[in-house]
Amino acid sequence: MAGGVVLITGAGQRLGAATARRLMDAGYFVMVHVRTSVEPAEELLSEAERRNGRVCGCIVQADLTVDDALEAMVNQVKEHRLVVQQGLFGIIHNASFYSQSNFEETSLEQYRNLNRLHMEAPYFLTQQLLPDLRRGQGSVVAIVDTSWGRAWSGLAHYTSSKAGLRQLMLNLAGELSDIPVNCVAPGAIMAADWEAEHFTKVLEKVPLGRSGKAEDIAAAVHHLLVTPSLSGHVLHVDGGWSMNEG
Repeated sequence: MAGGVVLITGAGQRLGAATARRLMDAGYFVMVHVRTSVEPAEELLSEAERRNGRVCGCIVQADLTVDDALEAMVNQVKEHRLVVQQGLFGIIHNASFYSQSNFEETSLEQYRNLNRLHMEAPYFLTQQLLPDLRRGQGSVVAIVDTSWGRAWSGLAHYTSSKAGLRQLMLNLAGELSDIPVNCVAPGAIMAADWEAEHFTKVLEKVPLGRSGKAEDIAAAVHHLLVTPSLSGHVLHVDGGWSMNEG
């Protein structure tokens, strides 16, 4: 391998899969975490092996909202022979669940599950895998979003838990002086089926006048991984949208 070992949560589809694809093609061994997307992850790894002529990664399956599953995942990562040999070069906290739900109708349990996914799992994974990151001279990147400072209708549960992830990463950037910690904040990249109208309105406010691609996020993550002097940054990949209000 030209690169090291990188763990990406929620890497079976969408932004996580694009990031895994880029890193595998760049020579990294990617631990592709999934909850249920096993078949897409298997195809992702098979395609990478065909392109590169080598085994490019493995699948790590776990529900990050369940404590026992999270602990088992940590052990699986730590016990992988490549991690034992060289540590981790990176952890990418990408796993997420994005849906619209009216505040008055969103249960506390739904909100707790998002907090577990967006904050507790990244907290625990980073904490438990710190020795492996240090051995691998690695870094941490979290995928947040551009909701910071904005009110988004029907997304209080999502945006507040993502804001918690952002703040967690910024705090860790200050506290972990030997581990670079950064965030990538995607703008209008991949619209969910239910948000087509909102997505179109967002694009009207984007200075570049177009949506980005999943590959843009992958490139941003890769840049942060290979630039060890960067820490405590939130890299907005949003076509300039963050310059505008609302």
